[in-house]
Formats: sequence, C-alpha cells, structure tokens
Amino acid sequence: MLKVGDSAPDFTLPDQDGNPVRLSTLLSNGPVVLYFYPADFTPGCTKEACDLRDIHQEIAAAGLTVVGVSPQDAQSHRRFAERYDLPFTLVADPDKTAVRAYGVDGPLGLGVRRATFLIGTDGEIEDTVLADLWIGRHAEFVRNAVAAAR
Repeated sequence: MLKVGDSAPDFTLPDQDGNPVRLSTLLSNGPVVLYFYPADFTPGCTKEACDLRDIHQEIAAAGLTVVGVSPQDAQSHRRFAERYDLPFTLVADPDKTAVRAYGVDGPLGLGVRRATFLIGTDGEIEDTVLADLWIGRHAEFVRNAVAAAR
C-alpha cells in the first residue's frame, strides 16, 4: 500500500454515469479523499458510503472531494449511488488498475482492501488509513481531514 509522502498514481476511470474521471483533474479543484472499497451493496461498504454521505456537506465545505473506487461496473455504481443517495463520485475499476497502483489489491489478488487516502493538490499522499474490518475508522479519518482543512 502506498504511504504518506508517495506520489498518488494518476488514473482515468469511468464514473457511475460512464463519464471519464481523471484524478489529476479532480486535484486541480482541491484535495481528494480517495477511498477503495470491496463491493457495492455489501453491508460494510454500504455503511462506509452512508457514513461519508452523512458528513458530505462538511467534506465539501472544507474543499475536499470524495471519490470511491471498487471493481464493479458503472451500472452497479449508479444503482448503489441512487439507492443510498450518495452525493459523491464512484468510479469503476473492473481491471483493478487503480487498485493495484495504490497497493490495495486483496490477498492473492482476490477482492480489494478497504483503504482511504487523502491526496493533496500537489498529487502527494498526505495521509492514509487501512482498516478492512473497522469501517468506522474511515469516517473518523475523513472527519480528521475535514478538521485539518478548515
């Protein structure tokens, strides 16, 4: 897994509407909270997404952009975002291009580790958290990033 001080690998992946999303373009608007999650509609991933949804106004007010990444396709992401009223971008990474670049591929290449990165506008990773089972740590991580950005 990438660590603090590493350069965040750029990527271009389709969002839940099929539109290309490029990390470097997002960073031109401010820091990015990039979170990797295993799968849409699973209990843990739903809780994590809804936790971020519930604090999204604070996140946006702090000038941060949230982007979720998992291997499901854009259609799955669209259904997930619509069902849970998610106000942030989800990108599809079925080939695990970004997953592997960030070092969050699961053991033996199966699945995806639950990891969150705070990426500064310079493209450098400012902070990270890896917590596969402690889902609440990701929302706490984002709350800390919001506090630091204010």
